[in-house]
Order: sequence, then C-alpha cells, then structure tokens
Amino acid sequence: MFTGLIEERGTITAIEQLPDAVRLTVSGNTALQGVQQGDSIAVSGVCLTVVEHDATSFTADVMEQTLAMTTMRNASVGLPVNLERAAELGSRLGGHIVQGHVDGTAEVLSITPSEDWTVIRFGLSRELAPLLVDKGSITVDGVSLTVSNISAPSESSQWFEVSLIPETLAVTTLGLRSVGDSVNLETDIIARQVARMLAFLPQQNAGA
Repeated sequence: MFTGLIEERGTITAIEQLPDAVRLTVSGNTALQGVQQGDSIAVSGVCLTVVEHDATSFTADVMEQTLAMTTMRNASVGLPVNLERAAELGSRLGGHIVQGHVDGTAEVLSITPSEDWTVIRFGLSRELAPLLVDKGSITVDGVSLTVSNISAPSESSQWFEVSLIPETLAVTTLGLRSVGDSVNLETDIIARQVARMLAFLPQQNAGA
C-alpha cells in the first residue's frame, strides 16, 4: 500500500528481456534506504517487488500483463521514474490510499502553465471516466493528485485536469511530460468498490 507522495525521482538503468517478463534495474537513493528483498516499491505508480538490490539500485520483474496495461511497455534505459516505498503502519497518510495497481493509461492532451501552477489535461477512456469525480483523488504515474476539472458525461471525448504546484513539477516526472505522452492511472479504490457493487444491483433485483 502506498500514499502517492513521491519520495524521489529515479532512473531506469538496465532492461533485461525474460521469456514472459522484463527485468528492470532502477537507480535511486531515498527509496532504497532500508530496502530488503521482497519489498514493494511503486515505480511511476506500478507496484513492483524488489528481486535484488544494492546501495544505489534495485531490480524488479514486470509481468506481461503489467507491460500491456501500463507505460512500462515503453520503458527505456535512462527513463526517469517516480519512486515510493510502501507506507509504514502508523505513518501519516498525506495523499490517499494507493495500491500500485494501474487501471490503464491516459494521454496528455494539453499543458497550460501559469505563474502559480500548471494545469495538465489528460484524455480519459469512457470505461474509467465514471470512477473520477471533481475534487476527487486520482493517481497519475504514482502521484496522488486532486481532480481540478472533469468533462461532462455527455461529452464524446472524456478528459480530466489536475493543477500542479511548482514543487510537484520539480520533484516528480510530471514536470517532464509533454503533449502526447502517456501516463499510468490508478483510480480511487473506493470508487472502484462502489462501481463493482452497483454492477450487481440489476442482477440482484432481477432475482428478487
């Protein structure tokens, strides 16, 4: 379990192709403090398990399903990534509950800077659109953010916006994004649970 508060920006330093997976080596500093084999580290929002590690890097295997659903399919040596260690029991939950289970990807549609913040608009699939609400939580590349604007359900193309302060842009990979880039999305776990329960209501009513 994570909070979506990024601890540092790391870098992919090696990629090894396995029969049905990819093994990534990621460099870091803060995220490696106290790390042990088997620990979980969120890499740009994807929960990965530490296979090996040393003082400056760790390796993790990424399965085919994860590659298909996330931006990890486009991973390359030198790519910056957001890193966060799993939350410790009893620590402050500064962001929101993040599982590291990516629901899908989104495309950067526009970036609008201003003096105090930058607004980024992302395209949103119609499948994920019902799980986002204005002022609700969304995880973008592992970063816990608040939805600042969202498209109406009637619009043919769905989108949402986040407003980022300079600190967030400076310490995460969101400050490196350009129009057309893809990002990992994880919707709020509570929204997913509610959607799942509602999906069963017609069946339950039909059987009553």
